[in-house]
Amino acid sequence: MPAARTITRADLLPVETYAKVRKERRQALLEKKKHRRLEVGPVASFLFESYDSMWLQVQEMLYIERGGDAQIDDELAAYNPLIPRGDELVATVLFEIDEPQRRKSFLGRLGGVEETAFLSFAGETVDGRPEADMDRTTAEGKASAVQFLHFRFTPEQIAKFRIPGTQIVLGFRHPAYAHMAVMPEAVRAALAEDFA
Repeated sequence: MPAARTITRADLLPVETYAKVRKERRQALLEKKKHRRLEVGPVASFLFESYDSMWLQVQEMLYIERGGDAQIDDELAAYNPLIPRGDELVATVLFEIDEPQRRKSFLGRLGGVEETAFLSFAGETVDGRPEADMDRTTAEGKASAVQFLHFRFTPEQIAKFRIPGTQIVLGFRHPAYAHMAVMPEAVRAALAEDFA
């Protein structure tokens, strides 16, 4: 599917129809996600979104919440902005800490982390910018455990990213979480397909 495609009502399956194919659709997406996920440091995971992942998310919300026709527009408004638009990569970032008190303490020191993510490759740096739907750091400086980031590329940066074997580094510059990871080639190749 084209990288810039938007989910419309016409793309959605009725809940009853989706229920019949749910298991296989979820399994197929799990296979794709293997090459769209990267751990950065001990507790952060980047999952790079796509039309397929957002389509499934909308279908899942409609299936679980059973809000009917009235729910559809809200789900489309929430998830369409997370589909890459042809000149960007879009990631959901999860900070995963099971123990509640430790999680609260950690996130309390992580304010503004959404402003510090970056991709570095071939002499280029592409900074992440947070999804503009809401502020994910409180006034007290506590970060949300879930962040949504857009990495917008110039045409020259896209060309460099697409070159097989290009070393890509993904990371954060935050003083409380300055971690980086080298992107595996299989992930780089999968993400290169997001550019129109």
